[in-house]
Amino acid sequence: GRRTQLLKGLPATSTVEENAAAGVSVYTFNVTVSPLSSEGVVMLPTIINSNPLTAAFDIESKGDLEYRVVTTGNPVLDYETMPKSLDLQIFVEDTTGRTDLNILTVQVTDKNERPVFLGNMATQTVTIYVLEGTPPERIYQVDAADPENAELKYSLLPAQVPFVILESGAVFSTKEFDYEKDPRCYFLNITVTDPEGLNSTRTVNINIININDERPYFTTKQRIYRIPEEQSPGTIVANITAEDPDDENSPSRLFYSIQSSDRYFSINPSTGVLQVAGRIDRDALPLQLHPNISVILRVEDSPSSGHASEMEITVIIDDVNDNPPECNPSTFRKEVNENMTAGTFLLDIRNYCKDIDVDPSNNRFNFTGLSGFGSNNFALESTGSGRLVVTGSIDLENPANLGVEFYSLTVRVQDTAYPHYSNIIYIYIRIKPVNEFFPVFSNLLYEFNVSELTKVGSSIGRVNAGDKDWPPDVITYSIVAGGGTRDYTNIFWISPTKGDVKILARLDYETTQKHILTVQASDQEKTATAFVTVNVLEVNDEEPVCSPNSYSFQIPVSLAVGTNINGFRIECQDRDSDPRSFRYFINEGNVNNHFTFSPSAGSNTSRLVLASRFDYESGLDKNWIYRLHICITDDNLLSATDKSTHLIKTGTVTLSITVIPNPTTVIATTPGFTVVTKRENLYSESAWYVPFVITLGSLLLLGLLAYLAFLLATWVRTRCPPAGKADGAPLMNAPEKKKPKKEVVVTMTKLNTVFDGEARDPVTGKIYEFNTRSGARRWKKSSEPFQPAPAVQVTSSATGNGDQGTERVEAPSKKELSEKSKEPTAETKPTIKPSAGQSEMPG
Repeated sequence: GRRTQLLKGLPATSTVEENAAAGVSVYTFNVTVSPLSSEGVVMLPTIINSNPLTAAFDIESKGDLEYRVVTTGNPVLDYETMPKSLDLQIFVEDTTGRTDLNILTVQVTDKNERPVFLGNMATQTVTIYVLEGTPPERIYQVDAADPENAELKYSLLPAQVPFVILESGAVFSTKEFDYEKDPRCYFLNITVTDPEGLNSTRTVNINIININDERPYFTTKQRIYRIPEEQSPGTIVANITAEDPDDENSPSRLFYSIQSSDRYFSINPSTGVLQVAGRIDRDALPLQLHPNISVILRVEDSPSSGHASEMEITVIIDDVNDNPPECNPSTFRKEVNENMTAGTFLLDIRNYCKDIDVDPSNNRFNFTGLSGFGSNNFALESTGSGRLVVTGSIDLENPANLGVEFYSLTVRVQDTAYPHYSNIIYIYIRIKPVNEFFPVFSNLLYEFNVSELTKVGSSIGRVNAGDKDWPPDVITYSIVAGGGTRDYTNIFWISPTKGDVKILARLDYETTQKHILTVQASDQEKTATAFVTVNVLEVNDEEPVCSPNSYSFQIPVSLAVGTNINGFRIECQDRDSDPRSFRYFINEGNVNNHFTFSPSAGSNTSRLVLASRFDYESGLDKNWIYRLHICITDDNLLSATDKSTHLIKTGTVTLSITVIPNPTTVIATTPGFTVVTKRENLYSESAWYVPFVITLGSLLLLGLLAYLAFLLATWVRTRCPPAGKADGAPLMNAPEKKKPKKEVVVTMTKLNTVFDGEARDPVTGKIYEFNTRSGARRWKKSSEPFQPAPAVQVTSSATGNGDQGTERVEAPSKKELSEKSKEPTAETKPTIKPSAGQSEMPG
């Protein structure tokens, strides 16, 4: 918004020649500032952009707000390859904040340039080699180009040389050269010129090459040479010389080579010096059998396709003592038994050693210097034999060598000839233990006292055995006899490594008071045995067991105090207690203390008696069913002090007593009775689909029945007209016969009931089964199934409950009734009817 005319002379157009050097002025302009701007410009004129983008221009200050655009020389402007016109955007800002932006258009102009050589001549002086005797032909092609694509001309100086250049730039020779007569080198100046006279010049060297036509020959006369083996590479064996007649009394330019195998020797290709090239080992094949090496030498006057001559020489290899005696292996490991006697032969080292030198004087050796840990127990029979023998005791149990299982020996094997090469042999001898001694137990008889309450898995003692062998043998323990019971093969276990004896099953003093075990200790070869006596200590660990342990019966509410209830009594036994040690008390359920046991202590039998009468009228007693939890302890003979320290066991008996109230109404005798049976289905969550299937089936069945009823009603209405009155006496209602009063017995049966207890009915003496949780009861089945209702006619009538029904049965005859009353399937109660969920109780 504050742009004003600050750049004076812009916009403008200027020109510059291609290839302009750095610093060439392209255009000059001035900057006009505001009179208020006394300090000039805050931002000097700057090229902020160009089209196309280039860094070939810059702005320099000439002073007094005068500036010029100059070339930078990077890149160099080229008319042929770069854009012909470039737009430079120049920006300036004075101190008052005014700015200006203008464009300078620079046009690049063409300039005639010199031709340039292409290929090798553009960068270097070209050298051309021509063989003598070669007929005139083209020897080189000169390539050049003009930046302006103008047509070029080629010329050659000096003009007297036997070469010409054509307009195409091809250089031809004009004669056949003779190396011995003509100059051997020519220098040609080749010039290329454009139509405006600008030119470029390059020099070409032409060398004439001599032709080899004579065969060289060897001047060395010696043919046999002798050297010792193992000479280092580079050792001179011979100096081979030769000459070439083509060299005309000048030093021959010959090339030497070895035509045979060059494994051992090499020859300098220029000087002919024969040298050792690789290791020459007289002691290895093939020189071990054939020490003479035949070498075929060749001399040539050209590296290839020249004239050549060959000569054979023989090099004899002499043996030297350059190998120490070698033993394979150089380390010996030997195992010997600890009971080996002195003088026993162990090892013949010479069988494993040799010296590979060929000359017999160089391959003899001896054994010396036996040393190392324990070397005093071993010796060499002689220096030349190499036989190692035992000289002392190596018994591991020997106090002088106690526990020494390894011996480390060294023996030196050495050449007898100078320079006496030697090697060290290492011999490691391991003393192998021999099982010489039997295991011995620390005691032949062990005795452990163990309480019969010791937990299964507990350690009750330890046995220990060892032997005198070194190193100590691993002793393994096992039970080989004893420790079995009627239920277990062995109730004891011994740790195979530690000898700890543990119990695997509960000990019982009442069954077995003492166990005798035979324990074996083994070192894998030899064995020893010991006896272990385990004394089981008695502990009061048996609970009193009473019979019966549960019972259910009914008593009248008017039972007299002190009466033995239903003649009930319990009889208890304890395998580890005296019969006089029992004590009886009721722990739970004895509301208002109506019941007690007599005697309460000092006997293994006791009777249940009524201690106080029932009082339901005043509201003191409210429970009609008593569930008593009776505890029987075996501490009656213990003092108060002993009771705090001794283990006391308790047995339990469960009693269920139902109090029967006195009848308040007269019992009406009726010729019949009604049995109402209620079944309760228990739903299982895993059978979720059962209600669904039943419901769906019921709906379909009801629909079908409704449809059939509709069809039946339609058929009856169309087929049967309404019935009229019959002739004769009118129909009269017969007097209704009064139905006799029937006794109603309700039996509740709960499905899936498990009868887990048995008891004897005190009245009838029969055995019945009962469920300890629900109280449901039934007579124990005999060989014939129990029939609660003999063959009677049953009619069903639906009730309002979905899962309940009532069955009405016709009254049986008096005979059937009398027979029925003899079976204890239901108890007749004239005034009290059982509730819907209460089961019928026998007795």
